[in-house]
Amino acid sequence: MLADMAQARVGTSGWRYPPWRRTFYPEGLAQRRELEHLSRCVDTIEINGSFYSLQRPENYRAWAAETPDDFVFAVKGGRFITHLKQLRDVEQPVANFFASGVLGLGPKLGPFLWQLPPRLRFDAARIAEFLSLLPHTTTEAAALAARHDERLDGRALTETDADRPLRHALEVRHESFRDPAFPALLREHGVALVLADSAGTWPVFEEVTADFVYVRLHGQDELYASGYTPAALDAWAERVQAWRDDGMDAYVYFDNDMKVHAPYDAIALAERLCQEAQG
Repeated sequence: MLADMAQARVGTSGWRYPPWRRTFYPEGLAQRRELEHLSRCVDTIEINGSFYSLQRPENYRAWAAETPDDFVFAVKGGRFITHLKQLRDVEQPVANFFASGVLGLGPKLGPFLWQLPPRLRFDAARIAEFLSLLPHTTTEAAALAARHDERLDGRALTETDADRPLRHALEVRHESFRDPAFPALLREHGVALVLADSAGTWPVFEEVTADFVYVRLHGQDELYASGYTPAALDAWAERVQAWRDDGMDAYVYFDNDMKVHAPYDAIALAERLCQEAQG
């Protein structure tokens, strides 16, 4: 029964890309309706704006309102935490991040993606300290959000509409993370190790460390630019279906946005998975 319950969601990393206009997005579609349009073609999207700056509760609420009832967002953790602070002394920034409005997504709040910079090497103590900060329920997230500092006074969301589980995934880009201690830490905290395909730019980590799988497809042959061939999509569909058969939810995001491949590849992979499930 567990395998029957497992879900596979496929989408894109972000939705606001000028090259998509008048190509994927129809001629004349208002920019404010781009999320509405894409969310009728895929069932999940990564929110990228949260990586670059703290968003506001009204943004998250608006995004939730513009998408279908069964839609799910992944939320990318802030680069201030991952890239500037490099996970050092980040208890306050993490509290501010969770106070910035993510709970406004309500039942559409999916996994959090924490992407580390390529220069960051594995440091077991630093990783363990960061993982220990992450909330695993919306109630825990609300309590953490309540510890925000004065910068979010008057613009924080520190309440949840229901107690739901939260998931986290960590994307690493340095070979030093092949240390066996790293996946052991992720398993201890129930955090998924991102499987990222980056056209050979960064190392590929394939260990399953949680009860779900998080995949990012950055481009088959050229980072962010190239699309995936039908054969490659077939192979990814088989892998995702195998995880689903093993009872693990899977989240797959195409990040090959530069030449407008991402939305078409996401739709094509989702169609293959639908056929797999029916067959």
